[in-house]
Amino acid sequence: MLKILAKWLLSASALLFVAYVYNGVEVTSFTAAMLAALVIGLLNTVVRPVLVVLTLPVTVLTLGLFLFVINALVFWAAAGVLEGFHVRGFVAALVGSLIYTLLGVVIESALERLFAKK
Repeated sequence: MLKILAKWLLSASALLFVAYVYNGVEVTSFTAAMLAALVIGLLNTVVRPVLVVLTLPVTVLTLGLFLFVINALVFWAAAGVLEGFHVRGFVAALVGSLIYTLLGVVIESALERLFAKK
């Protein structure tokens, strides 16, 4: 439970970092970042697998590069649903989702080390 809470808080912080580094993404407050991180996580859990299966032929043809498009669509969809989290367009969603995903990998790696069972 503590790991999930830590991941949520760090993901919200990563979203704020993305907004700070890249001007195509705007987050108005930490509360908005927490809600956006929650919605992105839910969309990645529920919607993304369906999109991956539906677009499998295109993903195979592009050697997996179409997964970046799916990540951008999920990122953009979260911005469309929420107030306080804005993405300026598809290219901004693509760049923002790439930065956010890279930060998510770092966060997940750090949390695995921190919460490793010894």
